[in-house]
Amino acid sequence: MPPIPGSGLAKGLAVTLRTMTKKTVTAQYPDTQPELPPRTRGVIGLFEENCTVCMLCARECPDWCIYIDSHKETVPPAVDGGRERSRNVLDRFAIDFSLCMYCGICIEVCPFDALFWSPEFEYAETDIHELTHERDKLREWMWTVPAPPALDPAAEEPKELAAARKAAEKLAAARAAEAAPAAPGEEGTG
Repeated sequence: MPPIPGSGLAKGLAVTLRTMTKKTVTAQYPDTQPELPPRTRGVIGLFEENCTVCMLCARECPDWCIYIDSHKETVPPAVDGGRERSRNVLDRFAIDFSLCMYCGICIEVCPFDALFWSPEFEYAETDIHELTHERDKLREWMWTVPAPPALDPAAEEPKELAAARKAAEKLAAARAAEAAPAAPGEEGTG
């Protein structure tokens, strides 16, 4: 049996009318921010204090979009009779996001946890040359990185946090001892 002339048009109009009566699901982006998953990959944030300028991230980057400059600095010996040491000091850390393909290899190979995924995604620029973001901007994005979920609620505190807490308590005790006035009978002894 041949189709009735105009039946295709009637079906199309029926779909259009059905769609017009439903509530829209489109989020108007600039006015309504999207709800992103907690570990969304947006841009790469830099935790500058952990960077030792080992250059692994720049060497492993398949796009060669990471630019690092550094210089060596001599550090005096920690104890008397010790020898001087040299360390790398970070001068420039930049990522060209116009070249970056967001593969995450740089984050995976960093042995000192200096690079992290930030959920920030609003970093568009009007000029492609402005998509090379320097370490100041990368550091700003670091503070938007969510804390990783705890692996085990009964696990002991990481040794880095325990060492940092012990050092902070020691410093606070030393400052409290300096600030406290000497007791009346303790002056002049020694």
